[in-house]
Amino acid sequence: KLKKKRKQFQTVEVKVKMDCEGCERKVKKSVEGMKGVTEVEVDRKASKVTVSGYVEPSKVVSRIAHRTGKRAELWPYLPYDVVAHPYAPGVYDRKAPSAYVRNADVDPRLTNLARASSTEVKYTTAFSDDNPAACVVM
Repeated sequence: KLKKKRKQFQTVEVKVKMDCEGCERKVKKSVEGMKGVTEVEVDRKASKVTVSGYVEPSKVVSRIAHRTGKRAELWPYLPYDVVAHPYAPGVYDRKAPSAYVRNADVDPRLTNLARASSTEVKYTTAFSDDNPAACVVM
């Protein structure tokens, strides 16, 4: 016997550019008919579609792209209070919706830039009492 692996319930966030109510409706209808979808939320201002249900993220993205003709990608942003260094180069993104920064874990090229090696650490340890050789002026 072949047992079918049951999909887990998950929430998939997708970034899709929507200009008007028509686009919003088109995107919502494209996903609502999918098997396993229980809820669809569309936030046009943030260009974000949230799909909840027993679905695979890759299938949701490809379905939106195919049915609407729009470019769709998995939501690349995180709330900025979750990230250790939200203003580190590579993480901060001006195009991101307010209170969000780019997720460095998704793009491996950004992970090295988002580490604690940013300038914040260097400035705070420059005048440290723990390291007497840190400041030459004194």
